Parts: sequence; structure tokens; C-alpha cells
Amino acid sequence: MTYIQRRHFLRAASLSALAGALPWASKAAPRRNNVNPEKDSERVYFINDGIFYKPVDYIEQLQLIQQQHAITRDFYGSDGTMKELLDKCCEITGKEAAIYMPSGTLANQLALQVLSGDHPKVIVQESSHVYRDEADAAQTIFNKRLIPLGKDKAAFTLEELKQAISWHKAEEAFEAPIGALSIETPVRRCSNSFFPLEDINTITAYCRELGIKTHLDGARLHISAAFTGTKVIDYTKTFDTKMPHLLKVHGGGIFTNWGNAAMALHHLQDIDKVLEESIRKSNALFKELNKIIGIKISPKERGTNIFDLYFDQQIDTIKTAKWLREEKGIIVGQPQSYGASRMTVNPTILRKDNAAITDAFSKALRSHS
Repeated sequence: MTYIQRRHFLRAASLSALAGALPWASKAAPRRNNVNPEKDSERVYFINDGIFYKPVDYIEQLQLIQQQHAITRDFYGSDGTMKELLDKCCEITGKEAAIYMPSGTLANQLALQVLSGDHPKVIVQESSHVYRDEADAAQTIFNKRLIPLGKDKAAFTLEELKQAISWHKAEEAFEAPIGALSIETPVRRCSNSFFPLEDINTITAYCRELGIKTHLDGARLHISAAFTGTKVIDYTKTFDTKMPHLLKVHGGGIFTNWGNAAMALHHLQDIDKVLEESIRKSNALFKELNKIIGIKISPKERGTNIFDLYFDQQIDTIKTAKWLREEKGIIVGQPQSYGASRMTVNPTILRKDNAAITDAFSKALRSHS
């Protein structure tokens, strides 16, 4: 039914593969036009990578899961439903073992620490989560020096990597070796643009020659695989991280976490099929929406599930978005600095047929132009 939001996720080997779901809280709102604004399952969100469950819907989904397949308690990340989840993650990634991490930041930081060992330098994407969104954890906790490549881009090239390695070796008075390299795909800060798989394979092969260990931040990896026609295992086969008891040292050992494990396992069962259906449906939908006067939807360079939505200047975008939300249960993103709103494809697109979504946009634009 859904792709899973990135936080509360699994890490299979070095892979942060999937995320659990974080609930939203909001005041109850009256039903209008057969749309219940409080009922998440009746709305289409063009703003998320997956579903943000509201508490009532999260609880209801867990009850359905319990009826279909009994949820059993885990113990510090093992046994019960958690073991089923980890086994499933091993199957998807082709790894011999998996470990549950309570956050992506913890998973990234522990993996890089283990991989780099005593070597102080770690190469990262300048736009990556590791470099931009983890509160300088690598520097302040593990004393690592992050070397960013590919400023404001989702990817960097093998040539850029070689130049960086050569520069640091030649220009620094006291050479300190590079211990690890991290790659994130798709990159959230670059509108989920993907890092080409062929470049990943070339870069990781070169790193192996030099003895540099590699880490894959794959919090949205299923998105990258689905939108590029590849498989998760195509990415994970060149990465591998063994995790010692460092997880416990940093407070990542959770006594029992069957709720998130059950939800993640449930959605893992058919995630590839659901994403394929979402892509096919969005392709057809955007083709129809682009026939409507007043809007244009365009793909992004190396894009995955995020598209640009442009409104004509005469359209009152605030009133249009408000009407779509309140009258039809369709949520679109706020305008970005470059003038477009974001249309993010996720499994909530399967909740309404394309004709209903197209009709809603048509009415909204006629009413607010």
C-alpha cells in the first residue's frame, strides 16, 4: 500500500533501506464533499515520499496487520516480528545479516566510524544528509574530517574523486589517510535526484583498489531503484558494513520495537509492486494534467519521484491549493524559490482515480484564475 517514510528505518549491512511511519497530529475537521480531512487514507498527498500516518490511521493499520499476521514481541532488535523484518531486509539486499537502527543519522554515523577506523578523512556528497543534516556528528563525536564533493549536486564523478584524493595527498603537510566514502541516493536536498548506478559502481571499484571502504545511505533507495528501473540489490552488492556493539554504546539498542517492525514488514511485502503502480499512474495522470490550461508539470534532471508544478501567473496558487485540500482532499506543495511547486509521487496517488484528480484540478483552476 505504501512507501515508508525515512525515519525509524532499517539498515541492512550499510544500507538504510526503509523507514517506518511517523504520525501526524491535527484537530478533527468536518466531512465535506465525501472527503474526511482527518482520515489520512482518503487523501492524496503530493508532498511526501510516502505516507505520514495520523495516529488513528496508524493504530487502525496495526490492527489490520495483527489480524492478517500476528505481531510478536522482539527483544533488543531480535526475535519476533523484528526478526521477520530483518530476514526480509536480508532477502532484498542480498546480505547475510541486518540490524535495526532507530534513525538514519545514527546508522550513517556508526557505519562511517566502523568503516573509516583510525583514518580521519571521509569523503561525502556536499548535498548529502551526512554532510548537511546530521549536526556535524562525524566531527564532534568521531573526530572525522568530512571532505565534500559535487557542491549543490546529487552526484560527483570518478574524476572529481581522483582530483580530491590527489590534492589532499599533495597539498597537506602531514598526510592523513582517507578511511571511507559515503554515497546517498536519491539525494533529498537535490529534490530526490539519483546518483547514477554506473557511476556508483565505478567509484566503489576504484575505492576498493585504494583500500577506501564505502557506505551507502539508502534511506530512499527503493525510490531510486523504482524510478530508474533497477533493483535494490543492484546498489547494495558493492557495499557492506559489519556493525559491532557500537550501536548499544550510542543508545541505539531499543528494548522492544514491534510496532515499527510490524508496520515496516507489512509495507515491505509489496513495496516494489506498489511503487511500479504509482509510477504508471503518475505518468498517465501528469499527461492528462498537462492538457489543462494554467498548469504544467515537468520532470527534473536525474529525477525520481519529485516533479515541478508550474502555475500560470493569473492563478491564485494559495487559494487553489486551499480549495484542493479542503474540498477534494488533494494536497500540493508550497511554491519553491525558483517559482514551481513540487509534485511528489508516492502511493497515496493510488487512493483516487486519475479522472477524479484531473477533474479536481480543472475545477480549482477555473475557480481561482
